[in-house]
This record gives sequence, structure tokens and C-alpha cells, in this order.
Amino acid sequence: MSNQETQSIDRRNLLRTAAGGMLILKPETVFGTQANSTVEVGLVGCGGRGNWIAPFFPEFTGARWVAVADVVRARLEPTREKLQVSPSRAYHGPDAYKELANSKLDAVVIETPTYFHPMQAAAAVDAGKHVFCAKPIAVDVPTSKEFLASGKKAQSKNLSFWVDFQSRARPVFQEAVERIRRGDIGKIAMAQVLYYAGRPWKNRETAGMDPEQKRMALWFGDRVISGDIIVEQNIHVIDMANWYLGAHPLKANGTGGRTDWTGTPYDYGDAWDHFTIDFWYPNNIHASFSSNQLTRLFSDLCVRCFGAFGCADTHYGGLVRIASEREGKTWQGAEKDDTFKGGCITNVKNFIDSIRAGKPINNAAEAVDSNLTGILGRMAAYQERTVSWDEMLASTERWELNLKLNW
Repeated sequence: MSNQETQSIDRRNLLRTAAGGMLILKPETVFGTQANSTVEVGLVGCGGRGNWIAPFFPEFTGARWVAVADVVRARLEPTREKLQVSPSRAYHGPDAYKELANSKLDAVVIETPTYFHPMQAAAAVDAGKHVFCAKPIAVDVPTSKEFLASGKKAQSKNLSFWVDFQSRARPVFQEAVERIRRGDIGKIAMAQVLYYAGRPWKNRETAGMDPEQKRMALWFGDRVISGDIIVEQNIHVIDMANWYLGAHPLKANGTGGRTDWTGTPYDYGDAWDHFTIDFWYPNNIHASFSSNQLTRLFSDLCVRCFGAFGCADTHYGGLVRIASEREGKTWQGAEKDDTFKGGCITNVKNFIDSIRAGKPINNAAEAVDSNLTGILGRMAAYQERTVSWDEMLASTERWELNLKLNW
């Protein structure tokens, strides 16, 4: 698939609704119910993220949970009770996501580890259901393309298909991008992209778990399940960089590695804990990217863009500002922004509103572009050489996970 094909979905149709806006409701029929009536949703993935986001749907949109699915029974039952779902609509096991997708509901919310997103999104779209999916969307190139194909199919079926990028939903970041693009700092020459954080989990108590269940319990640290940190977590700032620069990189060169955690509470998995990448973007823009999961004593998610007349300094969840030598262009956007929760709530609202209004929203193309950018950087770092976008896009390497998925 060519670069042009990855962007072939009409972006005007995909982004009809501004990320931070609200849809006007019409008295149309959606899935046989009157607009403004309750939208019925099902949750695939009853872990921490799923339980965190689930209350936003009834609280902020009036949607109703009618089904849950997971491969771990110990997670499934507490979530079912919390969301007041009937025991008959709690699906367990490796095919639980298919059973849920094919049951009576309007939309599927996917909050599982990255590896499973393409297959679960495809099952939902094939069943004629709207899709709300956590990012990132896939762990390798072939399944990223499959996710894009599901996005195209959703569009053809007039279904909403939305990936939860929080910064794009926040007004302060939207205004920052508008100011950058109108030239408040001049033509961008370079960007600095950072994701610094501590290890996300300590090695949980896994006594009594078989090796497969332990892998799933500690999936953040597992390359195959998560896609490694540059895809699974660093996607936040990688997506912001692509958004600000209006394109994906043309090539990348990098390195990275994994610290010896032996004897510490953080000794699990095989994912790397630091990356340094140079990205080359169109228009001769250079971006330096670095990330680590080494210490919680210094954390920052940041994208800075430098032009001939100033700098846009933006931090996920923090300071957003522009310093400019041009008269009247210096701007103090926010000292602190509620990006994580606030952006998620906006995405949930817009998703449910789009279903009620019969005006589908779809950001598959942007989500896949950003995911592939992370994979490009990962490939360059793993091989410690320069890799072009087209070479990455031609990769047929498919990461395989052979787990029983039934505990």
C-alpha cells in the first residue's frame, strides 16, 4: 500500500465535527431508536482503563452499558456489577469480543491491550456497530493496515469509528495548532518531541499465575502485546507532532535500549525503556524525539516547534504557550490543561452525539498515520539505521501472540 493510499480516506468526511465541538441533534432514527434516546454500548476490556473510562458514557452522554467482555473472569464480574449489566450479557473467553459485537447494541468500546485492537474493531464493524477505540491501534504494519480498512468499511456503512486522542480534542491545543499554521512563529524548522515518565507498573503479585497469564497481567512491558513503549505510550506526543507539522515523517534514524532491572520491582517483560529518534518531515523539518521510562522524578510529555520568529511550547496536561518576536503573536494558552480526562470526556461526548445525530465521525486515517510513525521510529531504533516511510510501509512482519486467552 502506498503512502497515498494510507491517506486516501477523505479527511473532510472523517473530521466533519471539530474535535472539541458538539453535534446538533436531529430527529432521525438510529438503529431503530429515536434520536436522543439511550444509546446502548458494550465494553471490550474490563481492566483499569476500561473501568476508568466506562462511567463517562452514562454520566456525560446518558448512554447505557448493556454488555461487557473480557478474557479474565476475575475482571469481568466486578465490571459487570459496577456497570449494572445483566449476567447474560457478560461474555468471557477468546471469542468474547465477537459475541459482544454480534449482540444487540449500538456501539462497541474497545479498551484492551494494543495487540487486540485491529481484530476487535473489525468484528464490531462487520457486525454493523459503531466503534470507540483506545489508542494505539496496532502493534505492526499489517494490522495497522487492517485497522485502516475497518475505518474505511465503517465509513461505507455510515458508522462512527473514533480513536481516543485527547490532545486533539482540547481547545487550547486546537488554538495552538491554528496559530502555528498561520505563521505566528514563522516557518517551522525543527521540533522537539519528548515523552519522559517512570515505569508504569511495579511487578504485580503474580504468584499462582501461569506464564501466559503473567504476560497478560504485565502487558505494558511485553513488546508483542503492547507494541513497545514508542507505540503504546509515546503515541501521545508522536500524534501531536504529526498534527502540528501536518504530515508524517519521510524517514527516521534512531537507537534505544533496555536497562537491567534485575532485582528491582520493575523486572518484567522485554519492552525497551528508552528511545532516541531523528525524524525527517516534509519541507525540510527535522524533529528530535526521545522517550524513557526510567524515573518518576522527571516526567514530561512535550512538543516544541521552533521557527524563525519564535517557539510553540506545548505540554500534554501542562503548559501551552507561544513565544514570538512578531508583534501581538505571543500567546499564553494555559498554565495547565486537563488533557487526559477532559479530552477523553469530549471524545466520548462527540462519539455518542454522532450516533444520535446520524452524523458519523471517523479519524482512522490520522490514527493509523500516527501509529505507523511510532512503528517507523521503532524499526529504525531496533535496526540502528535510517528507515524510510515507504520501506516501513512495505513491511510484512506480523507480530504473533499465541495465548489461550481464557483465565
